[in-house]
Amino acid sequence: MSLVLYAHPLSSYCWKVLIALHENDTPFTLRQLDFDNEEVGREFAELWPIAKMPILTDHGRTIVESSVIIEYLGLHHRGPANLVPHHADPDAALKVREMDRVFDNYVMMPMQNIVFDRIRPADSRDPFGVAGARTLLDKAYGWLEGELAGRTWAAGEDFSLADCAAAPSLHYAEKVHPFRDRLPVLAAYLDRLEARPSVARVLEEARPYAHMFPQEPAA
Repeated sequence: MSLVLYAHPLSSYCWKVLIALHENDTPFTLRQLDFDNEEVGREFAELWPIAKMPILTDHGRTIVESSVIIEYLGLHHRGPANLVPHHADPDAALKVREMDRVFDNYVMMPMQNIVFDRIRPADSRDPFGVAGARTLLDKAYGWLEGELAGRTWAAGEDFSLADCAAAPSLHYAEKVHPFRDRLPVLAAYLDRLEARPSVARVLEEARPYAHMFPQEPAA
């Protein structure tokens, strides 16, 4: 099989691509990135010196960045789920991309800032930065609560690239800055995401690694 994905089952951006692959039952080979697998690590670094996962290879071509990978799959390995309606509806495609960027930039990124702060040495933590990340999450949550009202999925009635981005960002954001008890629209949307077979499969695949998620540091 031509598609090879370099990823880890716990990584939020890897989830995003895995969800897209599972949506269309697209065959691929997983090259799992682990600290103890030096061979895969070397391959990964040679393919993408920036060393940010995931990356996809296809017959010698290397595709980087999760959104671009999903668009590439839609163009070159198309399945029944059209995750970005490129030519069929350009305006709908713009909405999909807009929501994808919202989830990546204003939910995923501040969520990761909080997570990464947790794994720093205690004397290197950044309370000011964490406070800013929480403020940004609250702004994003509030906007999404209104934006998603009346919709089944992030950009409308069809599951899309935007939902592939939303699932990991909201799943992990709820762990570090909870919203379920105050934002019913967003909570119901996350429930729909986690019940989706492609997302449920990714959650199950990540379960053996869940203990690696950093917990809130002791005060």
